[in-house]
Amino acid sequence: MSSAIETRLAELGVTLPDAPAPAANYVPYVISGDLVFVSGQVPMKDGAFITGKLGDDMATEAGAETAKACAVSLLAQLKMACGGDIDRLVRVVKLTGFVNSTPDFGDQPKVINGASDFLVEALGDAGRHSRSAVSAASLPFGVAVEIEGIFEIR
Repeated sequence: MSSAIETRLAELGVTLPDAPAPAANYVPYVISGDLVFVSGQVPMKDGAFITGKLGDDMATEAGAETAKACAVSLLAQLKMACGGDIDRLVRVVKLTGFVNSTPDFGDQPKVINGASDFLVEALGDAGRHSRSAVSAASLPFGVAVEIEGIFEIR
């Protein structure tokens, strides 16, 4: 039986993938009290990294779609942290988004809106969060976006 959150995701055409394994010497999440700190998630599609540089070879709208892909991976990690019961989520507390962008690109917030808008659409008020959107000269594997998150659970 699907959880309420997974039912809502399905209505949006989203199925949570298996949580990606860490790419280096770190853990995918840490639980401290009622908070889950999820390590930075990078965008994947069909098993491949979504690469690009905003302001060069990727448009803002495409960047926002990659940020949404990161948010889906964040939820997949959260589900694993919750022992498979993502309905333990109380709220999204904070996202920090990194955008692989040229020095003159200034629409990092519009890119990270792809993740923020998706989380609010999927989770309602529980998806509203504080946030940072930061430019990065480069990101691992050449990905366009990386997002980390803090979540409150019960």
